[in-house]
Amino acid sequence: MNKRLIIVGILILAISVIGKLLFVGLKNIKIDDFHKSAIIFVVDSSASNQKMLPEETKYIKSLCSILDPEDEIKILKVSEKSYLIYEGSPADSSGILSALKEFTKYNENDYGTAYGEALKKAFEHVLTMKKEGFVPSIVVVGDLENEGAAEKQINWETLPENVKNVQKYAPDLAMMFVYAHPEKLDLVKSKLNPVLGEKKLVIANKENVDKANRRFLEAIGR
Repeated sequence: MNKRLIIVGILILAISVIGKLLFVGLKNIKIDDFHKSAIIFVVDSSASNQKMLPEETKYIKSLCSILDPEDEIKILKVSEKSYLIYEGSPADSSGILSALKEFTKYNENDYGTAYGEALKKAFEHVLTMKKEGFVPSIVVVGDLENEGAAEKQINWETLPENVKNVQKYAPDLAMMFVYAHPEKLDLVKSKLNPVLGEKKLVIANKENVDKANRRFLEAIGR
């Protein structure tokens, strides 16, 4: 009888200890809050970038495929003008591909690249989506070449200050530049790295763009 009581007592003690350990362990587990992201794509569809567009379209599709259906994307076309050609869920692959196919068609007169105009619109979308509760980011897909009207180009001297102004309202802003020549990407790095930092700025040329998606997900907190 005494032996049985001792065994029962040991079992109760063991269960109590294990239960307490499980309680403490579960209490200390931190569940990451999911935050919806808003990704604004800036896609170069000018005549000079047409050769790369099929590959860049595949890349956009691959990035959208690893985003959450609750995220939102917007696609801004960049040629001599910049305007919105798609907005919606990244899961809508047919809608995304249809918009890119229809509105990035070759036009021999579209040699201009209004990157500056496009980024201005992208920043406006960032501020709007931040107010809506999204984590905002901008993905620039193209060669970053300056062509056409000078007033529509990126002003690399004022761009860092523009990003700082956006960060006042969207401090979690991330930016990624892909498919440009390394020399252009080096310029991006030198101008924006002091503002965005290593974790919030992602660059990749066409030779290593396959590694960019993982880094981008980290930049938006995934």
